[in-house]
Amino acid sequence: MSKPEILTVAKLWPPYLEELQQNFVVHDRTHELDAAAFAQIAPRIKAIAGGGESQVTRALMEQLPALQMISVFGVGYDRYDVAAARERSIPVTNTPDVLTDDVADMGIALMLALSRSIPQADQYVRDGKWMGGPMPLARKVSGARLGIVGLGRIGSAIARRAAGFDMSIAYTSRNKVVDSPYTYYPTPAALAAEVDFLMVITPGGAGTKGLINAEVLTALGAKGYLINVARGSVVDESALITALQNNVIAGAALDVFENEPHVPAALCAMSNVVLAPHVASATWQTRRAMADLAFGNLQAHFAGKPLLTPVP
Repeated sequence: MSKPEILTVAKLWPPYLEELQQNFVVHDRTHELDAAAFAQIAPRIKAIAGGGESQVTRALMEQLPALQMISVFGVGYDRYDVAAARERSIPVTNTPDVLTDDVADMGIALMLALSRSIPQADQYVRDGKWMGGPMPLARKVSGARLGIVGLGRIGSAIARRAAGFDMSIAYTSRNKVVDSPYTYYPTPAALAAEVDFLMVITPGGAGTKGLINAEVLTALGAKGYLINVARGSVVDESALITALQNNVIAGAALDVFENEPHVPAALCAMSNVVLAPHVASATWQTRRAMADLAFGNLQAHFAGKPLLTPVP
């Protein structure tokens, strides 16, 4: 029996791509790299394998008349036109849960790095500046007030970790979480006004685009810190840069950006900003688990079995 033909729409983790190539006929980003070749193979494509940052539009799907399913290597699928897929009864799957711990760990790590100036301290030692005297004092985390924007799986995991630092925890989300022990605020601005650290971990997409805007940053205030491990689109990047330049907030730690991998030079130039290249889930253990789940969804589909993790 011939292997199903699939299209990858991202530069996938190499071990995952190798596994796909062993089990399918893989056309690796052909739609981007060779339009003529793509036109020839498009009618035979039965599945799409992409990453959380991939963009799969209605227009792309319309070029794939035999498309049967889409497997996302990541928890976020806001750049996939799920509505267009559903119109054709094309299921979309993702990889939830398996990256919860890593992203939560990274959120806490960024908060500590930002508040305690850890990257700056490292550079201070390397540059020999310690010989000239101590660094400026940093900001204590233990006992501080943490606000979480989005109390889903990852937000809840961040809250559990923050409790170990004796932080007081509050949150905002689209709906109040039943039985949550944390204080609820109806809007990000209301939450920001009451916390020292604002941790963003809400899903991306049109509904949350620019959710963290100038109003929220002003409410966070001159002693407040922003951490974003959600999507770059959730934070109004221009408003954030202005707020940092004008000392509206104390600092920011960012793992995601509006136009990745392009990061504004203004952010790179600031000493009160910690930057990471979208690596919150980037550990060997989690990448392996994500690959197993993404591949498992493809296997299940072509074996006629129930999908493991279809998106809601």
